[in-house]
Amino acid sequence: MTDTESEARVPAAHQPEQRRATAALLVAGPGIYLGAEFVAAAAWTDPGYSYTHHFISDLGVHGPSTLFGQYMYSPLAWVMNTGFFLFGIVIFAGVAMLRGLSGARRWAVLVPAGMLAVGGVLLSLFHGSGEALTDGTGEYHSMGAFAGFTGANVLAVVLGRAWRRVGVSRAAGRGLVVAGVVGLVSTVLYLTAIMAGGESPVGIIGLIERGAAEPFLIGLLCAGVSMIKRAGS
Repeated sequence: MTDTESEARVPAAHQPEQRRATAALLVAGPGIYLGAEFVAAAAWTDPGYSYTHHFISDLGVHGPSTLFGQYMYSPLAWVMNTGFFLFGIVIFAGVAMLRGLSGARRWAVLVPAGMLAVGGVLLSLFHGSGEALTDGTGEYHSMGAFAGFTGANVLAVVLGRAWRRVGVSRAAGRGLVVAGVVGLVSTVLYLTAIMAGGESPVGIIGLIERGAAEPFLIGLLCAGVSMIKRAGS
């Protein structure tokens, strides 16, 4: 069965509503993450949280704790951990609802979306604290981060290349591809900085890490908005 035939089985009157629901999930996932990050960072004061210096996962450590020379004390760590837990699951649900993809193309988006969801759950349950490095649970946190970065950015590239099939604009599709490439390059730079820096990673490690995570989120949010607009028209 072709993609067109598969979509034809859904009543035409229901297709716009289904696409809006799908798009709403693809917008909500990044919104949950970015909102949780903003709230948790705003609560971290005296001294304030730095988006360029501190690791993202520091926001999920209530602390006080220290790792890689960074002091961690996040008063609203539960907010960030809730965001970690939910955002990937919500994005996976949205990807699973996408129409227009079948066979290998469908698996090509479901697998990285699944990696993202699992990665987010691991980040929420196993925190990147100094104690985690000692008791061994830090390995699960690292696995979650790697799965999340890789899954998110591969998903961005695959969705962007399939822009016509998933119902987003050409511009949104190109934006996703660019976001995915930037994210993958930043992931390599981030891992290199961690391994080369030892106990004292480069001072802008937080900015490099955000290059691996946040272009995807912004790209997916824009793609979801594009899908909503196209469904309405």
